[in-house]
Amino acid sequence: MNNKLTSKDILEKEFKKSMKGYNMDQVDQFLDQIMEDYDVFEQMIGELKAENDRLKAELSNSSRKPVQPPTNSNTNFDILKRLSNLEKHVFGSKLYE
Repeated sequence: MNNKLTSKDILEKEFKKSMKGYNMDQVDQFLDQIMEDYDVFEQMIGELKAENDRLKAELSNSSRKPVQPPTNSNTNFDILKRLSNLEKHVFGSKLYE
């Protein structure tokens, strides 16, 4: 992304004067606001680029270990145990008669 204008270009821009032209003070005030926005945007872009570079470096330097999923036997056992306790609670002694 290349900007065609910089805040300096906006500041130095001159317009031709005419009899029925725009109010030059209003044009200057508006251009001043645009320049302030450009400066803020350039600062934000610089900060975001720096943060992006930092995060990329952090990611490339981190040791990435694959995450091991929990073993199914322990998980299945826990589920069966909970199910059994739930059945005992709901059905009580009728379950074993």
